Amino acid sequence: MIEYNSRRDFLLKSMAAGLALTAGNLPFSSFANSQSKGMQFGLVTYQWGRDWDLSTLISNCEKTGVLGLELRTQHAHGVETSLNAQQRENVKKRFADSPVTCLGYGSNFEYHSPDPNVLRDNITQTKDYIKLCKDIGASGIKVKPNTLPSEVPKEKTIAQIATAFNEIGKYAGDYGQIVRVEVHGHLTQELPNMKAIFDQVTDPNVKICWNCNPEDLLEPGLEANFNSVKKWFGDTVHVREFNEGDYPYPELFKLFAKMNYEGWILMEARTEPADRILALREQLSLFNSLKATALGIV
Repeated sequence: MIEYNSRRDFLLKSMAAGLALTAGNLPFSSFANSQSKGMQFGLVTYQWGRDWDLSTLISNCEKTGVLGLELRTQHAHGVETSLNAQQRENVKKRFADSPVTCLGYGSNFEYHSPDPNVLRDNITQTKDYIKLCKDIGASGIKVKPNTLPSEVPKEKTIAQIATAFNEIGKYAGDYGQIVRVEVHGHLTQELPNMKAIFDQVTDPNVKICWNCNPEDLLEPGLEANFNSVKKWFGDTVHVREFNEGDYPYPELFKLFAKMNYEGWILMEARTEPADRILALREQLSLFNSLKATALGIV
């Protein structure tokens, strides 16, 4: 008889066997290899999980085999800094008893404001949510730049954002957390500007979360833009539906495979499917196909 150390181990092994039967035309060995190392597939609760409470959210991820979660702020799961110590421990235990990994929190904190009070408030709240991430057993917080204000010299705002990242990165390190900077916002989602920010980021806990924006394809092109910032990549990437739009996901996956990327590819969905469980399974199947092709195992 096979023995399992925990419910989490049992569910992981059972799920791998079951999902292999629905992983398209991939042979079981290829599917198992694809799942055991390298890129993994997860979900940002925006938009498909926004109205699921925590138990429903975890249960639906278990049903679909989507085993990583970035919890977005102000969603029905209710994981916010208002939780007391016991409630935080309950969230931590709920994930510990599940094969689903809580990657952390997807915040809207930003650091470009020319108003010093607004800037300080964003930094202070970020630190509060870093504590929350530690308490629930997560590994990091997602933040973002959102613009470069036209009334302020570009270089000044870039330096300000980098300084803020360094401060919260140092704080996050004290709590064993990562700061994941989403490539986001008017002007700031252009890769040369993101690179200019990270050229001034010195704290090793601050990483880039690639976001699959149209701006990635601006001159000199996807590969050059990707390579310009890949040394700062962290453990999360945001993608949209693989079968919607014209983003070159096959090329992107090849770039990640080439660098032996081992992070989470997180679905940040934009559509409104009638059946989100079915839609998640479909995206997982597409992910497995893209990954297998990029790795040359099909």
